[in-house]
Amino acid sequence: MLSRRVTKLGMLLMMVFILLLSACSSGSGDVASGAKDGKISIVTTIAQIAEPLAVIGGDRVSVTSLMGPGVDPHLYNATQGDIAKMSSADIVFYSGLHLEGNLTEVFEQIGKSKPVLAVAEAIPPEKRLKDEKGDIDPHVWFDIEIWKLALDSAAEELKTEYPDDAALFEENKTAYFAKLDELKAEADSLMSSIPENQRVLVTAHDAFGYFGRMFDLDVVGLQGLSTEDEIGITDVDDTISLLLEHQVPAVFVESSVNQNSINAVIEGAASRGLEVKLGGELFSDAMGNEGTEEGTYIGMYRHNVNTIAKALGGGGN
Repeated sequence: MLSRRVTKLGMLLMMVFILLLSACSSGSGDVASGAKDGKISIVTTIAQIAEPLAVIGGDRVSVTSLMGPGVDPHLYNATQGDIAKMSSADIVFYSGLHLEGNLTEVFEQIGKSKPVLAVAEAIPPEKRLKDEKGDIDPHVWFDIEIWKLALDSAAEELKTEYPDDAALFEENKTAYFAKLDELKAEADSLMSSIPENQRVLVTAHDAFGYFGRMFDLDVVGLQGLSTEDEIGITDVDDTISLLLEHQVPAVFVESSVNQNSINAVIEGAASRGLEVKLGGELFSDAMGNEGTEEGTYIGMYRHNVNTIAKALGGGGN
């Protein structure tokens, strides 16, 4: 407990130092906050926010995501470099709903000197999912319709802060949202091809609740909403029983989560006479590598849909 308090104190002192340094620099006539090329400097936590905002902002923005491929936002702690990036940015966007729980104090401090917005908290409470303990599911980007609400809140913040660019942001957002509507129609068609008795999605942790709600799938995550949650023997046994009941052909690992628990399910099912294959790797809390199709929100989503549909007996590439 003492070491945790010391760590928090050290983090706060480091934040204060960086904020003071940033404030001193901005008073010197050189623009410390903002990209050197005159673009609006945006820092986000996750790429699911960063990549769409790069599209919406177009040539007017420079966007940096703190968390790259394979990074778990539930466990992420800010580095000195992260704090420096946020301190020198014009505006900071994070998801919220306790996804980046270890960064709460950082956001509060940074928010004293610049706009800091939790985009997912623009989603109305009645559209948010909760687990049996009443905790809000933060993985809202898997419901395309409500993720548009989150991205819209970010776009509105940009339009408020930079009204001269508002028309550009609105035009780009409208075009991007039209592509999201096409993605949803494509995903609806593929997911509906999965046989009724095999519409069970088993993953390493409970990140696909919104996905399941959107496409009428039963979703089982061995861990809870956060990867900090413990996995018990009962969780594995109950999951195996569900697979046996529905004769589900495949389970899935996630790019940002250890796959040991999924391997235990596959082995346990085999010992009870059911061959369950590894259906593939899904992107949940993190997207793919920058520069790849899966490094975009649309490409990541399409990859997941195709992987799930094909492995569970439906269509898919």
